[in-house]
Amino acid sequence: MPIISPFQQHPLSDGRQSDLALMVRRGVQRLCLDLNIHVLPEVSLRSGRRADLIGLTRKGEIWIIEIKSSVEDWKADQKWPDYRNYCDRLFFASHAQVPRDIFPEDCGFILSDGYGGEILRDAPEHKLAPATRKALTLQLARIGANRLTLAEMAGVVMPTDEPAGTVS
Repeated sequence: MPIISPFQQHPLSDGRQSDLALMVRRGVQRLCLDLNIHVLPEVSLRSGRRADLIGLTRKGEIWIIEIKSSVEDWKADQKWPDYRNYCDRLFFASHAQVPRDIFPEDCGFILSDGYGGEILRDAPEHKLAPATRKALTLQLARIGANRLTLAEMAGVVMPTDEPAGTVS
């Protein structure tokens, strides 16, 4: 199922996330914008798992941010160790009503309120193999370009990051 559908009320939403999870995601996305980390939501990985957010930093690091909206959400979903094979840094993100101490110490932690986020614990670095990094970077570029095209076709106005004709 593609993340974008021109037939939904909002073409960048797929309806799988709770309102609380979307609120956490929005705050994390705003934090990532402030940090110049470009993220894509709901990205399927080769393992068949789906990362809630996957980001690419200016240095080329790949971050996965797993969103947990409740203690029950955390208990029901223990697939997160598999994500280490697809990122340099692994974070959990949640909101103030979820106790922080349930999240593993060997992962980063982001607190989100929907309007922004704060990294309360940095994630340790686990460098990806160069071939994995290249494959993931190309996958992210293809997914991002495809989603932008579909959103534009659905009538979403696209902002521009760069002056015409330049790539950084």
